[in-house]
Amino acid sequence: MMTLQPQRMDITDRVVGKIKNGKIELYVENEPIGKVTLPEGSQFELNHHYEMDQQQRIYQHYTSTTQPEARYTDCDEGGWC
Repeated sequence: MMTLQPQRMDITDRVVGKIKNGKIELYVENEPIGKVTLPEGSQFELNHHYEMDQQQRIYQHYTSTTQPEARYTDCDEGGWC
């Protein structure tokens, strides 16, 4: 006879938190599993090149290269026709 027994599994390393409306919503594989309410006036410590605005949006600062505008080339200048 088969018996069902309650078990538990450690999923801590798979839990992801997303900041939303003063809370950290917890997910496992995109499934909501709970939330953490942040105390009023909570401060976030972010690494260099990251910042948070008043709406709790997080931004990354980075440097990118820019390409000069592509120029149309006529057939007689060796361009594609």
